[in-house]
Amino acid sequence: MTETPIQKRRKLVLNHKIFASFFILLLVVPSITHAFGHGLSIDTHPPVNYQGRDITITTEMFPAFYEDEGIDKQIKVRAFDPKSDENIKNVNFLIGLFYKDKMLFRNFFFAQDGYLTIKVHPTNDVDVKITGEKEPLLGAWAATDAIPIELTGSVFNTGGLYHLEIAIRTIDEPNNVLDEPIKYDAYISIGQTGYHDQKSKDGQNVKFRVKSYYDTITSFEYNPNENVISFEMPFDWSEQNISQIPFVHEEIFFPKTFADFLAPSYTGQVNGIDLFKSSITVDDYSDEEGRIVHFVILQDHLKVLKDVQKKAGSQLPNYMKFKLVASDQAQFPLTALTNNQQFQVDLSWDPLVIQPGEKTKFIFTIRDAVTLETKRQSTYDFVILHNGKEIHRTSGNAIVGGGFEDFTFSESQTGPIIVKFEKIVGTSAFTEFAMVVVPEFGPIAILVLIIAVSILVVTRIYPIQLTQN
Repeated sequence: MTETPIQKRRKLVLNHKIFASFFILLLVVPSITHAFGHGLSIDTHPPVNYQGRDITITTEMFPAFYEDEGIDKQIKVRAFDPKSDENIKNVNFLIGLFYKDKMLFRNFFFAQDGYLTIKVHPTNDVDVKITGEKEPLLGAWAATDAIPIELTGSVFNTGGLYHLEIAIRTIDEPNNVLDEPIKYDAYISIGQTGYHDQKSKDGQNVKFRVKSYYDTITSFEYNPNENVISFEMPFDWSEQNISQIPFVHEEIFFPKTFADFLAPSYTGQVNGIDLFKSSITVDDYSDEEGRIVHFVILQDHLKVLKDVQKKAGSQLPNYMKFKLVASDQAQFPLTALTNNQQFQVDLSWDPLVIQPGEKTKFIFTIRDAVTLETKRQSTYDFVILHNGKEIHRTSGNAIVGGGFEDFTFSESQTGPIIVKFEKIVGTSAFTEFAMVVVPEFGPIAILVLIIAVSILVVTRIYPIQLTQN
């Protein structure tokens, strides 16, 4: 059955609700389904056929994000039949854990119900110690109701990509030792936050925050002359690895007061190759003090990146080198959904460069978020904030669903500002746009943003092509 335009729009709005409510939900989808692949703190391996029977494992790490080396963690391994979703009984696992090709430990672990839980206490001790009960056949560590399996040492005390070599030695019965073990390679990404102090063009300190949901970030640099951020991350470009990765996600935070990088749009690169426009999204909702720019590179895009690098004739590197470039190009109208996804607001202004002492006309349209029809008789509050303080508020009624508001900024009101539409049609719905009022003799650049998820919705419809620079 062919979808109507309204049905398609409703589906987009539903997707937007998911992202706007909690963007990070993208990262836990693999734990909800039996999709096979690496994810943040989880890996579900493709099934291995053993005597006509499919057996697979899911490996998880809690918590999913590394914030404090003093926080205890858990490793969970489950062996099950993916068709029936029933656990495999009496499993003896041989597990080896590696970080950056260094083995942290290798030992046997027994799970009577097919579900293994290991409590981890990260320390700086080089030697890894394991406590618990022992099962008699292979001497594997086992948990009881009173005594859990606990692991203490230099394990999971930093974020990044971990590799687990897992072999199943027994199934069904404790003494049913397999002639050939069932082997799996699992990879778990532990998210990590890094902070980087950089200098602006005028020598001011700017603190950037980078959250990596895949592996460790290195070589972070902000180039104020080119207005470009760059950083590197280890990455295996093999087909086997890419086939197990739903997406790669990195995020960059910087304060909204840093006007130099508060751009209307951004372009991204990996290893000198332009990314799809949909790979870059902007989030101004999650943190009142700053903007977050997300790299979200889907598996299909990773494959294209690999193919472009191979066609260039060079050997595939063992890293991703990211570039985030601020662009001063704004395409009107800017579009943003309200916080409750009920309405869409389109905004443009004249003149394009907002300067103090010169009247600016803000032109807007209020639409139904699903049908995109203009909302006639739409009441609203038009609000302008400067440095977090309200400098203008007026109420109006868009009789035909659109209208304009005029405002003249003073010399003391230059820099980043927020334009908000509140109380739309008498509801609690609101949305906002951030921009910069340029000093009269300052650089001719207009810096605007679109709400993060709105960019995602729009740009996924109109992706740009990948090109080699």
